[in-house]
Amino acid sequence: MTELAWISNAISTARPQAMGALLRYFRDLDAAEEAFQDACLRALKNWPKNGPPRDPAAWLIFVGRNSGIDAVRKRSKQAPLPEEDQISDLEDAESDIAERLDGAHYRDDILRLLFICCHPDLPATQQIAVALRIVSGITVKQIARAFLVGESAMEQRITRAKARIADAGVPFETPGAVERSERLAAVAAMVYLIFNEGYSTNSGEAPARAPLCEEAIRLARLLLRLFQTEPEIMGLTALLLLQHARAPARFDDSGEIVLLEDQDRSLWSRKMIDEGLALVDKALRHQKPGPYQVQAAIAALHARAAKPEDTDWTEIDLLYSLLEQMQPSPVITLNRAVAVAKVRGPEAALAMIEPLGERLSGYFHFFGLKGGLLMQLGRGEEARVAFDRAIALANTAAEAAHIRMHIDRLIKDGAAKATAKTAR
Repeated sequence: MTELAWISNAISTARPQAMGALLRYFRDLDAAEEAFQDACLRALKNWPKNGPPRDPAAWLIFVGRNSGIDAVRKRSKQAPLPEEDQISDLEDAESDIAERLDGAHYRDDILRLLFICCHPDLPATQQIAVALRIVSGITVKQIARAFLVGESAMEQRITRAKARIADAGVPFETPGAVERSERLAAVAAMVYLIFNEGYSTNSGEAPARAPLCEEAIRLARLLLRLFQTEPEIMGLTALLLLQHARAPARFDDSGEIVLLEDQDRSLWSRKMIDEGLALVDKALRHQKPGPYQVQAAIAALHARAAKPEDTDWTEIDLLYSLLEQMQPSPVITLNRAVAVAKVRGPEAALAMIEPLGERLSGYFHFFGLKGGLLMQLGRGEEARVAFDRAIALANTAAEAAHIRMHIDRLIKDGAAKATAKTAR
């Protein structure tokens, strides 16, 4: 990894913790963001010359806090700052900034920041979008892709959310137990989207984006410590672990995507799988099913299959059917169609996804699956059209390369058929 890439990765990983601490210190979203950005600029200048700090997050918090204080002084024309306890309840930035939880006090800066962003005064979509931008630093384009909306629409959504936080005087205080419970669903959705943004990458970006997956897992584990009897949080944590366990096998040596059924399962993390399976079993014993538990149960069926042919596709189809009832979505139906193709054939799966065309007209995976099903049915020209559209919508180079592989196969099959016809 190049020096610049390492610094970018370190800043990205430290961002949630640093932003949480700075926001708790300044009680102002814009001030915290400006302080963090200034600290990042100083890191880009100083780290290559002086070497990396032992704790990048602590360095960014300390430098960002000092920068923010200087900015406050300039704005107030050198007026004295308020007393420390009026602007901060943060201990010294060089003291222990690791998360600390006990039975009565919620101390983790990152989750605290997530709960603030998920304040009920904000619509749910704005809660999630603004926290993804503020807490994890995910770009507006990436957030828009996760929500399947346009970039300008997402920019407006985030701007409105930030303005509403400022205008409403949302308190930057640690929510109590009741408020935490009320906002749990939005925070869980946030953690899931953070994970998905790290998971949806290509091989070249994987080292830099992996911290997002790891951060999401850490946040899920912290949620589970706060809500130890909540089966949906067990399901969420299990889902992330089971998905991330496959990370080492998702790309081949040349950086091409390796589909689940073709992956070398010996590369999967057994430790993560065992932890995830235990959580799935524990959650299901509560007999209070929810969307995360169902998704985790699907991932568990894949994880338990020693070989691709051992996968219980019938059960996966049933679980996706249950998930459709709980959380109707064209993407869930699209995922179910994969299982339907395995159980009832490609024609049944194609009939299932055809009505989704309008709603998923800008979704790469829709056209990738449609092309694959058409190819199985021997409808090569239609498959080529679908694959061309998928390439145009590809989010990563690896996705585009994977689709081109299918097109090359179509061309090869077409040439073979033409040769055979000539020979006759």
